[in-house]
Amino acid sequence: MLHHPKAAVGDPVPQILRQWLQAWRTCFTAPSWEHVLVLVMGALLAPGKRTVSSCLRMTGRVQAGNFATYHQILNRARWSSRAVARRLLGIVVERLVPDGPIVIGMDDTIERRWGRRISARGIYRDPVRSSHGHFVKASGLRWLSFMVLAPVSWTSLIKALPVLTLLAPSERSNRQRGRRHKLLTDWARQGALQLSRWLPGRRIIFIGDSSFAVHELAHAITRRATLISRLRLDASLFAPPAQRTSRTMGRPAQKGPALPKLKTLLSNPATIWTRIVVSAWYGHVEGKALEITSDIALWYRPGTPVLPVRWVLVRDPDAKRDPQAFFSTDITLEPKDIIALYVRRWQIEVTFAETRAHLGVETQRQWTDRAIARTTPALLGLYSLVSLWACDLLTSASIPYAAAWYRKTSLTFSDAIGAVRLQLWVGDINQRSPPYREPQYIPTARVIRMAQALCFAT
Repeated sequence: MLHHPKAAVGDPVPQILRQWLQAWRTCFTAPSWEHVLVLVMGALLAPGKRTVSSCLRMTGRVQAGNFATYHQILNRARWSSRAVARRLLGIVVERLVPDGPIVIGMDDTIERRWGRRISARGIYRDPVRSSHGHFVKASGLRWLSFMVLAPVSWTSLIKALPVLTLLAPSERSNRQRGRRHKLLTDWARQGALQLSRWLPGRRIIFIGDSSFAVHELAHAITRRATLISRLRLDASLFAPPAQRTSRTMGRPAQKGPALPKLKTLLSNPATIWTRIVVSAWYGHVEGKALEITSDIALWYRPGTPVLPVRWVLVRDPDAKRDPQAFFSTDITLEPKDIIALYVRRWQIEVTFAETRAHLGVETQRQWTDRAIARTTPALLGLYSLVSLWACDLLTSASIPYAAAWYRKTSLTFSDAIGAVRLQLWVGDINQRSPPYREPQYIPTARVIRMAQALCFAT
């Protein structure tokens, strides 16, 4: 049976991790910073749950008498999640999008959690287990995440890197606390405007699914950025108003005559279609031929001003997918560019899945409001950091971790976090060994801890 060493004071944080996280040093006090480094190190190395206790185990602190202090980093310590997110956004943009438009996807996800003490919890539709004809409820927390959609050097794919994640409490929770309930689009407006203020002078394009095709949100975003989203086939579209003359009476008209519904254009033989090829269309890596038609119109809903949009109607020549419509509040964008930008958002679902699989989202066990509001955004942000750090460790020519029965041809996030973990393990061992060419000594305590990490992975 393996035993813990009596003098288990914990492993030092590798210097490489201190360098990677140096940009956030000023967001924390000196004592808190050392505890933050330990928690990040543990969260990166832990193969199973991302609880505070698992982080302490992975860093050799099972006998740490001050273990409560690490919990207090999440539930009591004074530091700003917004300040951390702003710094993360700046680094992601500086590394991946130094110029040109910044494409940011926004989407919500349900973190399945139970417990009466979780005040923001609600009952939602489970998007993973539900289908068009089968509705499955899930108890959990609703998060709205904003992710920079950009290519990274170690993969040929667009990656969705979380930079800001907001908790959207349930209606039941707000009602019990006597607070006004904010809709998901309210949180989207707040987050989009916050990101716009953090990126002054930069062109921003927000991408969202049909949940964000809302007049109020579109009007708020268009003052500072562009919104691209899905458009209903029965949306109310209008022509521009007629030109006023000296004989025109009354207030200026907001809109002209109603245009045919997009769904009627599908069956109209007079509709002119253009064939294009779109990459990454529902898994078509080599490209998918589509037929499109597009125009500029005024999008209108009673009670709100008209909004000029460029709409794009898409149909599949093979009839394997239902027709879809998209819109952009930037009417100068080309139809093919609107589609190419929209398909980037499909990587958001990949990010949500990979954070659950590799970073333990939904395995945390925090119960206080502050700890809950900090932990999940931190894990999602860690996904972005790992993706950035992998740019220093991997190249497009790096060999993926594969096997004879799994012919993996390209790098994925599992390779990225594997490279980061290896760097931390090796860096930690090297800083304990002499720098000259002799057999490197690995302390017995280290061997035991590494073996325990394998034996007690869950």
